[in-house]
Amino acid sequence: MDATTKFERPRTEPLLIVISGPSGAGKDTVVQRMKERGLPFHFVVTATTRAQRPNEVHGRDYFFVSKDEFARMMDQNELIEHALVYGEYKGIPKVQVREALASGQDVIMRLDVQGAESVRNLAKDALLIFITTGSEEELVQRLKQRKTETDDSLAIRIATARKELQRMDAFDYIIVNHDSLLDHTVDIVRAIIDSEHHRVKQRKVDL
Repeated sequence: MDATTKFERPRTEPLLIVISGPSGAGKDTVVQRMKERGLPFHFVVTATTRAQRPNEVHGRDYFFVSKDEFARMMDQNELIEHALVYGEYKGIPKVQVREALASGQDVIMRLDVQGAESVRNLAKDALLIFITTGSEEELVQRLKQRKTETDDSLAIRIATARKELQRMDAFDYIIVNHDSLLDHTVDIVRAIIDSEHHRVKQRKVDL
């Protein structure tokens, strides 16, 4: 190859990216900041049977559906994954993910650890990123500071989060989401995605 030869970079494959981690680590906040910054990804909207919270918008934050409707979606095999989380169902509709990948867009999902592992079982080349805190103690403190749960619900959430911390080895990358450094966390996520697009052997997701 002489000095004037131009190298054409091969076309990159769209990525299926899962942002996950224990409750309280800030995965939802990370994804929200990515949206606010206008990053060029398709952000999956999850269907859930839980009640809509103040300031949440149907179709933007979640698709809020009844248990009967969710059961229909399960029966019709319309979900990539679904799980029972703290007594409510959550799931990812297939059609929006397939359409986004087919258009060449990277797809980002925010899922709990159980959901992330379900996606990996379905699509082995999915990119799994684990968001966590600097320590287990910090995670517990964040959950307590929310003050949105009963004592019993909080105890269950803390116990679940501790178990989820033990599942980090199932992920490709781990990011510590420090307090007051949200944009830094988002920058790391973006850098990981950029580096994945420069791999010699590209991830290829089939759903």
